[in-house]
Amino acid sequence: MSAKILQGKEFATIIKENARKKVLELKEKYGTAPGLAVIIVGNNPASEVYVRNKHKSCEELGIYSEVVSMPENTSKDELLNKIDELNDAKNIHGILVQLPLPESISKHESEILNRINPKKDVDGFHPTNVGKLSIGEDALVPCTPAGCVKMLELSNIDIEGKNAVIIGRSNIVGKPMFNLLLKKNATVTVCHSKTKNLADITKQADILVAAIGKPKFVTADMVKEGAVIIDVGINRIAPKKLVGDVDFDEVKEKVGAITPVPGGVGLLTVAMLMENVVKAMEMQMKSED
Repeated sequence: MSAKILQGKEFATIIKENARKKVLELKEKYGTAPGLAVIIVGNNPASEVYVRNKHKSCEELGIYSEVVSMPENTSKDELLNKIDELNDAKNIHGILVQLPLPESISKHESEILNRINPKKDVDGFHPTNVGKLSIGEDALVPCTPAGCVKMLELSNIDIEGKNAVIIGRSNIVGKPMFNLLLKKNATVTVCHSKTKNLADITKQADILVAAIGKPKFVTADMVKEGAVIIDVGINRIAPKKLVGDVDFDEVKEKVGAITPVPGGVGLLTVAMLMENVVKAMEMQMKSED
């Protein structure tokens, strides 16, 4: 049995194409394009690469993009003032603070992220959006788990009634993934570092989502024959070698479908961010109509 490899590029292309069409519709209707502001504090090389990718994707799709670079020694209040300014800016519909923040202000991360207007919170981290997602209301949702669900839908992989198991309970992936799969009528189990007999639970999964940040943690003996495996992990094990949380070579011989690392879920995150910027503008314009 050879698994279907769920290539992120293929799905990201479809998501971006849909976003591009909506951008044109919004421009036509309101005379303005959706706008994204990304704030980057300091000069973390990995963050700079991520921000460049986001800016490039915006330009490709006709989304207005503003990169706000602030020095390493920026104070909490200076950053909060900048967020307030962008909250009030009419041409900006989405705001994102690139993490990690410099050590000097990282302890204020929650306060800083919560300062973003929930209607412009395209990362989906604001408590208002988290709460709306958990009660099944329409909200801006974290990009990575939203991309995973979109990929399942575009692959015609049925979620309804399936046993879904998530390894990891982070606010960025595990918890929103739980709510998104529940909304699609899956029976969802969340496992974590304190879970007993983990392999007994993962072997029950029709859909297994690995998001724990441990290289090649999920092995073939932990998965069910024919399962769908979504690997959210990105672990650098050598200067130029990335691997996921799943032992890809071993597991792919046993399952029905699997995402590779690199080239899988990571590519969907930026595509879903573009979709969120479009959605944020649509929601803001509707509330003004």
